Amino acid sequence: MRIRIAVAGLGVIAQTVHLPLLERLRDHFEITAVCDLSAALTARVAARYGVPACHTDLETMLVKGGFDALVLLTSGSHGTAAAMALRHGYPVLCEKPLAYTRAEAAELAALDTGPSPKLMVGYMKQYDPAVMRLTRAMPEAHAIQVTVLHPSDASQLAFANLPAPPDDVPAGALSALRAADDGLLRTAIGDAPPAARGLYTAILNSISHDLSLLRLLACGAADVDHAAVWSGRTPGDRSIELTGPLRDGGRYAIHWHLLTGYPAYRETVAIQHATGSAELVFPTPYLLGAATRLTLVESDGGAERRTRYADVTPSFQNELLAFHAMVTEGVPPLTGVVGGAEDIVIAQLAVRRLRGITTAGEAAEL
Repeated sequence: MRIRIAVAGLGVIAQTVHLPLLERLRDHFEITAVCDLSAALTARVAARYGVPACHTDLETMLVKGGFDALVLLTSGSHGTAAAMALRHGYPVLCEKPLAYTRAEAAELAALDTGPSPKLMVGYMKQYDPAVMRLTRAMPEAHAIQVTVLHPSDASQLAFANLPAPPDDVPAGALSALRAADDGLLRTAIGDAPPAARGLYTAILNSISHDLSLLRLLACGAADVDHAAVWSGRTPGDRSIELTGPLRDGGRYAIHWHLLTGYPAYRETVAIQHATGSAELVFPTPYLLGAATRLTLVESDGGAERRTRYADVTPSFQNELLAFHAMVTEGVPPLTGVVGGAEDIVIAQLAVRRLRGITTAGEAAEL
């Protein structure tokens, strides 16, 4: 069954990933509406993909309709936009972060009721072929260690030769969006200092992918008992460390390093269990043909056996197909509102554990 799709937010992830894949999956999707604050960008994308309707206001697009479901790729918190779409009756694939506050997540949970789910959070790594292969026979984890080496976005996107960002977005619209997100962050963690705010937004915007893998592999992080943030010698470089217990037993440790001069994105997830280990190595998400590599280490009659697996099917493609199954068949997504809300809780707990921080806002209530 082919469904009509609207895409809101036409930035980097839309241009490099979602729009090309929606076009590739033309047997499943037809893009019938696009929306962005930039009229020039919206018109260019509509012309490139043959989209009949283009808008610069999300609510106007939702009212006019002409589509069956929404792919929400705007920046910042998606709580308000996702709630608006659900109220209009549209299923939503929502890029992370789902929201900045637990209050937003609670509102979305109240709207996503009924026999079939209506909201899916875009944690594409859960749909990676290597991850799916691992979860089919995943023993109980003793420990999971995650290391992310994150170069600048500009270096990761150099291959794409994207046009310059649009310059026709009204300044008032941008100011209003920034003020709204700032208000949500204050609701979440109060007037936190820059280190705490940076920790919170990095978890929800990037480390949340790793939290989604912990949820898939070991029922998720149960708590945060240590959080640290430090700066590198190069301006802009910074690191985050999180540790804590897993819900299934055992422990996790996440080390996330934003290193602007690092040569290539690399994310390693190492799982140790009682009889062996597994290692996932993820490349930059923007390269659709780059495979995540899975290595399994097991006992073989007293010897060590290593099995390697790789599949070039993009995780984003599997994610879109899972969204199609949710819309057409009611198949629950791997992460919906409940999982997105859990990640907000972990982010707020991390701020509470940051040394020298007096917690306020929702985080103080945990």
